[in-house]
Amino acid sequence: MKKFFPLAVLLLTGTIAHAQKQVSATSPDGQTKVTVTVSDRIYYDVESHGEQLFKQNRIGMTLSDRTLGEKPALKGKKVTTVSETITPIHPLKVSKVENNYTLLSLTFGGNYKVEWRVYNDGVAYRFVTALKGDIEVMSEDGTWQLATPANLVLQQPGGFKTSCEENYSVVASNEWKADDKMSELPVLVMGEKQKVLISEFDLFDYAGVFLKSCGEGSNAFSIIQPKCPLEYEDRGDRSQNILKEADYVAKTTGTRSFPWRYMYITQSDTQLPLNTMPERLAPANEIGDPSWIKVGQTCWDWLNGIPFGPDVTFKSGINLDTYKYFVDFAARNGVGYMLMDEGWALNTRDPFKTNPEVHLPELIAYGKSKGVGIIVWLPWLTVEHHMDLFEKFEEWGIKGVKIDFMDRQDQWMINFYERCAKEAAKHHIFIDFHGAFHPSGLDYKYPNVLTYEGVRGMEFNGSCKPDNTVWLPFIRNAVGPMDYTPGSMLNYQPERHHGNRPICSGVGTKAFNMAVFVLFESNLQMLMDNPCRYDQWPDCRDFLTSVPVNWDETRVLAAEAGQYCVTAKRKGNKWFIGAITNSKERDLNISLDFLPEGKDCRMTSFEDGVNAHIIAMDYLRKQSKVSNTTTLPIHMVRNGGWCASIDMGK
Repeated sequence: MKKFFPLAVLLLTGTIAHAQKQVSATSPDGQTKVTVTVSDRIYYDVESHGEQLFKQNRIGMTLSDRTLGEKPALKGKKVTTVSETITPIHPLKVSKVENNYTLLSLTFGGNYKVEWRVYNDGVAYRFVTALKGDIEVMSEDGTWQLATPANLVLQQPGGFKTSCEENYSVVASNEWKADDKMSELPVLVMGEKQKVLISEFDLFDYAGVFLKSCGEGSNAFSIIQPKCPLEYEDRGDRSQNILKEADYVAKTTGTRSFPWRYMYITQSDTQLPLNTMPERLAPANEIGDPSWIKVGQTCWDWLNGIPFGPDVTFKSGINLDTYKYFVDFAARNGVGYMLMDEGWALNTRDPFKTNPEVHLPELIAYGKSKGVGIIVWLPWLTVEHHMDLFEKFEEWGIKGVKIDFMDRQDQWMINFYERCAKEAAKHHIFIDFHGAFHPSGLDYKYPNVLTYEGVRGMEFNGSCKPDNTVWLPFIRNAVGPMDYTPGSMLNYQPERHHGNRPICSGVGTKAFNMAVFVLFESNLQMLMDNPCRYDQWPDCRDFLTSVPVNWDETRVLAAEAGQYCVTAKRKGNKWFIGAITNSKERDLNISLDFLPEGKDCRMTSFEDGVNAHIIAMDYLRKQSKVSNTTTLPIHMVRNGGWCASIDMGK
């Protein structure tokens, strides 16, 4: 139930111009404050817990015939408090989200306004326009000016065409140069006392945002966006050459709200992975009853698709026997889906002609008889040229599609994502967007969008290293579901790593590779390894396949951004804990005071073995009794991990 409590409403009549005007709004707890200055442009400062974080941030939007925010004429101000409880359709962190904020709405001459939401733990703003017809947005002025120099954690591509899989780099704000590489979102500001995660949300019919430095020593960075493509041609089966671009970043309706630009502010690293700004800024669900959407785990054949061993009496490959083997494993272990990657179709450009070796109708029927749904992979160009495939796939009985290689964030491509989601929802099909950018609201408007890649995940084999991966709970996964493809059973320390398709392996210890299954959030979680290897380690298999993908409660027990993270998650009467570290060996003491009082609980844990610092496969499984008075000593070797399940009983 939603409840709205007006705090104060102040309407300004007439025009306030030719003079500087300041307007402030404070969060419900009084700890976060936004001060907007209206002068030659629109500026705003952000303070939190007695510290100024940003000063004279500037916002504006240049259209083809005017610039919103230039010589602004303030017409009215409205301040409101909002208090509501949100129940997420797919609770990645918690089953209930409190959404309490102060809304500051400033109306300007020229038929536009700017809205700020001031939360206890962050700030968000957006433009809202009421202009006739269509408008062309030439560029958006969004500039963040740090009050104090800080390190920035960036993902820096070589251009606008990117799959958002670059390693993170740490750059001092006063050393980031104007001609250095730009950064994708999200960006993490590592202040001495507080940290700020910057991202965008509610992104529709518009271009995605990148950030670039305003110049060395400026401690400032600003929005840059790709231009809208006008002419293009296919390049192979999964990419395009853009032949002509518009001079605008978006042509869109003149009456609309634009994306939120948000700053999630924390005083503790343990709060970063708990970011619920996406839920709080999300658009409404537009598909009606979402009960047909079933989240869960899936087997996957791309990285490790050749079963072998005494129980494999058939020739492995892209064929019916191999896929039945995967389906049988899924059925035995309560895994809901089997994802068939490239090869199931006879030609990647034609989704209607299937590989005769696969016998897809028989496989779908076989999976249905076992309670296992079939998901198929497609390059995005094939989807674009055959939007009727969703209707056909529904007839066939396919449950989901993995759409790959978009690698762009221009307005045309943003709209492609939404067209896919809408059409798939009509036919009760869910989507995994691979070769994608960060989640920005589509998965709330169309909750059949279950997950996105946009991460340097396990597909990168040896270059997916814990020193980079340990940032993910604090940055990429903090803004939405992430298709990291975890669950490797073949494990190496970085300097000893080897392995490529079809025998892929994971960097980091076995305990590390199991722990990320708990830590990382995705509504469709991949089991990236082969069933035959999971069956070699049945204790690990049984743990991994028992891990839920949606949760009632999440607590970060200990964390330092980019160094280590220990997180506990509850589903019903069972807690799971996942802990990972970077290349530094680490000892931690973790309190279990969140367990019920006066009750002994059964814990099964997996930890790094005594030789795991050299032989990453080395691990130790233990069973013990714990209670809310227990303090757990956790030892992790370099690139190591620790994980556990705790059964609280009835």
